[in-house]
Amino acid sequence: MTEVAASDQLLVVIDPVARWTDGESVRIAKDVLSAGATTKVCLPEGPEEFARALARRGSRRPVVVGDDRALLRAVSLLHRQRELAGCGVSLVPVGGVLSLARALGVPVGAVAAARAVLDGVERRLDLLVDESDGVVLGALRIPPVGAGGGMRGAEEVEVGGLGGVDGFGDAEGSGGSAGFGSFGGGASGLGGHAWLRTCQSLVRTLAARPARVASVPGPGPSRLRVEVDGVTLVDLDQPVEAVSVTPGVAGGAEVEVRPVSVGAEASPLRVVGRRVTVSGADFRYRADSVVSGPVRTRTWTVREGGWGLTLPS
Repeated sequence: MTEVAASDQLLVVIDPVARWTDGESVRIAKDVLSAGATTKVCLPEGPEEFARALARRGSRRPVVVGDDRALLRAVSLLHRQRELAGCGVSLVPVGGVLSLARALGVPVGAVAAARAVLDGVERRLDLLVDESDGVVLGALRIPPVGAGGGMRGAEEVEVGGLGGVDGFGDAEGSGGSAGFGSFGGGASGLGGHAWLRTCQSLVRTLAARPARVASVPGPGPSRLRVEVDGVTLVDLDQPVEAVSVTPGVAGGAEVEVRPVSVGAEASPLRVVGRRVTVSGADFRYRADSVVSGPVRTRTWTVREGGWGLTLPS
């Protein structure tokens, strides 16, 4: 009987969102991993089961099958358990949010990613950790322009309409007076001719009053104090358009601040440091794929080689 090395024993945690969005890629990844290593497959239905599976992994190497959010969840849990130093993570990207996986160098095809899990090498990567024990794997941005599922950028929306679904109130007919469900039909409700006259009146009203379209503005300039390693890079008297922090620059983080230009275009300010503090009025920020806040102040510290990710050799 051949003894299997601990590094070849895998705990494959399949995120439920991956199973719902692309079951075929999940099946392919599971088949490739099972053919190349001893695997234990977990199918958690929610965050608590996800955390329980990681906590009970034993000597198995965790493999996350899911998108960026699943990877961030796994690394965050291992960080809070103070086990990132001795436990690398592998990822098979499946889902709709994969920009972080691509940026980190993980193959996005199910077969290629699964082969990288089996044949790749663990690389230690820098990590940003804030004072509330939150982690950042890729980059963070203030304000979170274009953040999916959080703050939205400029887009057109109809205002002053009739509300509800498609502007016609409750399409399910819950009894509201604005919905078509309250009209009934035929002999019930208003009756045939009255119902027709009401519809004609409604159409004339809508035709005479075009929908007013307004643009929802994106976040405007912010007044923030940005300090890097105790030195103030920009203060509250200088409005800024954006602040970004990216780990992985020689054991530090690259900080870029874009001041609001007055007249001539202002050049962005760039420095590298290990500790970044942002403070000011309530602000939100996007870290990896998650929008957080509002907060008044937040400090991120670089942990050099703070986590391990299996990447192609």
